[in-house]
Amino acid sequence: FKNTRETAMAVRGMTLKRAQKYIADVLVHKDAIPFRRYTGKIGRHAQGKLHKACQVGWPKKSAEYVQSLLQNAQANADAKSLDASALVVTHIQVNQAQKQRRRTYRAHGRINPYMSSPCHIELVCEEKAVAVPKPKDDASAP
Repeated sequence: FKNTRETAMAVRGMTLKRAQKYIADVLVHKDAIPFRRYTGKIGRHAQGKLHKACQVGWPKKSAEYVQSLLQNAQANADAKSLDASALVVTHIQVNQAQKQRRRTYRAHGRINPYMSSPCHIELVCEEKAVAVPKPKDDASAP
């Protein structure tokens, strides 16, 4: 959940094409995801200078899930005949889902929980509105 939340916050506000390129760069370690809220046990790397953050990482599984969502959004835009180059990620939200329980066996006959932390991801893309210039006050206008 925590890695996915940081990945989602990194792509918020980007255009769809820019977000896809950014996630692809993260997967090959050309760029990094800045960790701003959940920073426990996250290392410091030189790529953090690009984001004005010192703690950055490359969450592979989270980046792949967000990448598939962005690809799905582009396919939906093509199906609805929207301009994919004008799409902007206006809303992306990550919520915790119910934890899945397993068990791991420890020494001396003990059992500990072995939990996974899944999440729900919500993504909304909108076409960027073209700015219409304000008309000048003319004498001909009523």
